[in-house]
Amino acid sequence: MKPVERRLMREVPALRRHMTYSTVLALLGAGLVVAQAALLAKVLADGFAGHAPRVAPLASLATLMALRSLLTWARGALARRAAADAKAALRDRITGRLRRTDPLRLTASRHGETTTLVTRGLDALDPYVVGYLPTMTATAVVPLVVVAWLWWVDWTSALIIVVTLPLIPVFGALVGMHTAQRTARQWRLLARLGGHFLDVVAGLPTLRAFGRERHQTRVVHQMADAHRRATMRTLRVAFLSSLVLETVATLSVALVAVPVGLRLLGGELDLRTALTVLLTAPEAYLPLRAAGAAFHDSAEGIAVAERVFAILDEEDTITERATDRTPTSFPAPDGRTARLCLEKVTVHYPDRPAPALRNVSLTVRPGEHVALVGPSGAGKSTLLSLLLGFTVPASGRVTADGTDLTDLDPDDWRAQVAWLPQRPHLFAVSVADNIRLGRPDAGDAEVRAAARAASADDFTEELPGGYDTVLGEHGAGLSAGQRQRIALARAFLKDAPVLLLDEPTAHLDPESEAAVTRATVALMRGRTAVVVAHRTSLLPHADRIITVRAGSLSALQPTATEGLLTS
Repeated sequence: MKPVERRLMREVPALRRHMTYSTVLALLGAGLVVAQAALLAKVLADGFAGHAPRVAPLASLATLMALRSLLTWARGALARRAAADAKAALRDRITGRLRRTDPLRLTASRHGETTTLVTRGLDALDPYVVGYLPTMTATAVVPLVVVAWLWWVDWTSALIIVVTLPLIPVFGALVGMHTAQRTARQWRLLARLGGHFLDVVAGLPTLRAFGRERHQTRVVHQMADAHRRATMRTLRVAFLSSLVLETVATLSVALVAVPVGLRLLGGELDLRTALTVLLTAPEAYLPLRAAGAAFHDSAEGIAVAERVFAILDEEDTITERATDRTPTSFPAPDGRTARLCLEKVTVHYPDRPAPALRNVSLTVRPGEHVALVGPSGAGKSTLLSLLLGFTVPASGRVTADGTDLTDLDPDDWRAQVAWLPQRPHLFAVSVADNIRLGRPDAGDAEVRAAARAASADDFTEELPGGYDTVLGEHGAGLSAGQRQRIALARAFLKDAPVLLLDEPTAHLDPESEAAVTRATVALMRGRTAVVVAHRTSLLPHADRIITVRAGSLSALQPTATEGLLTS
């Protein structure tokens, strides 16, 4: 087995159970094969000897054939169940891994490739689980049983089988190594095509505005054609492999059959023994031939499993302790009275040589409004991510009332925090349901009151379905300012005592900025707030203004509104 296959067995219990069931069924099937061949040889030998056919042997033969059919059905049913369980387990692990990943880092990844992997990609495991694994157990069991039986019946034929059996896996491995490389390339092209196509569809308005939609059409066509060619090359290798394995198996059976025929003519073998050997010998080679064909069908599933484990093995920016509730988690302190502290915090991202934050210390008092200013990429959003518990520092501590955030129940802490990102995500559901994200059990009256407080009621009521209007993906159908006010309405509805606002007025026109600023100021009143600001509209309402530069807090200033607005 390859390392990725051993890891699948180790980490997916459904596959271990599947291998156990398949081994037992293969052993039973091998016994039925031997019994059927021996009984059929006896019936045929008696017929050639001129004996009248008896009902009992024929009935036994029919029973054996029915039992083999039942075993085949049971193996298929158990295999399909195991495949479904394995895919569900891997999907859960991938989604759990994504949930543990820093959202700021997730936004930089290609969502199309991940979507392709979790949906179409994992379905490629079906041939591996349903076809390849049961065939491999049969390969390990059936030839041994058949050779052992033939050794007792005719050791000369058994010896020929023992010598020729290794030829099939040798030739299969030679072709299989080539197939694995081609299949891995085919999967990479498919993932790239899916990711690029999703990007093109999402950015179609921009492409049209710049007159580049025809160019992207050609690019997608070229990528699809490259995937088609890779698929055809993989299929050609698979067909070649089948030809090679069938040829080797046929020659091997011939090496057994020819001596048996000569010895039968010479009187060294009786007819019943000769028929037993001829009927049983092909069964020794059959699992190996099937394994070769199943390997090619399952090669894409192995490539997908390698990609799944590559995602699961990526360096965590959030530890299990920070994301999953553990028996030692402490209840979060009251956000209305909690003092938030960063104590000599350093944050590293795997893809950046320099730390995002370096030895940063900061204290935010209960009810205080702190504004963070500085150039893009200085570490302001990372600081908010720390306070949310999305990112765990490489060194230092982030505390709430003296308790490290990684020691708190994360759900309990985030229930007291409202986060407004620079580009809030709106889902393809109704406006009311998007606002209810802050508190799913809120009634219609509470949703409307939150929208009114965020100045989102005027345009919402003008929509065709009002609050029941279903939005497009990412809030399609609303302007940037309207999306921002829907996100503010979420925060109003949640009524959390701690606010983390990441450039809430960025990329807005003056009218929208004024509306969002008024709603934000009202939301901040009586709450602890940390605001990332590139514009000056919210700075007059901050108690402190902190400059973040190159991952350090390079300056601490008291509020000086007039000076900031004129500088």
